[in-house]
Amino acid sequence: MTDKKPRKNEEEYFARREADLLRQQRATAQEAAAAAARRSHYMKCPKCGYDLITGEWHGVEIDQCTHCHGLWFDAGEAESLLDHEDRGIFSRVFRAVLKGVSGARASDT
Repeated sequence: MTDKKPRKNEEEYFARREADLLRQQRATAQEAAAAAARRSHYMKCPKCGYDLITGEWHGVEIDQCTHCHGLWFDAGEAESLLDHEDRGIFSRVFRAVLKGVSGARASDT
């Protein structure tokens, strides 16, 4: 009988391979968890968590909560509404709010 001892290189190879597999499994699990989190929050109200429905107002799609009736704008949608030709009281108030929130320059002209 010959006594076969594992060589140092063999041990290092299998240890590296196992570490790489564990890293890949962790990365895959983290990606899956992030995707699941995105799916669970998609089209949900940031305030109360209920579903959002999409509607169109003056050619701009806005999201409205089915529970608290809050209106939510995606990037650039609020500015698109302000660019509309109607310059009523809503427009002036909305510009003032937008200016306060974003620090942007909003004019009533």
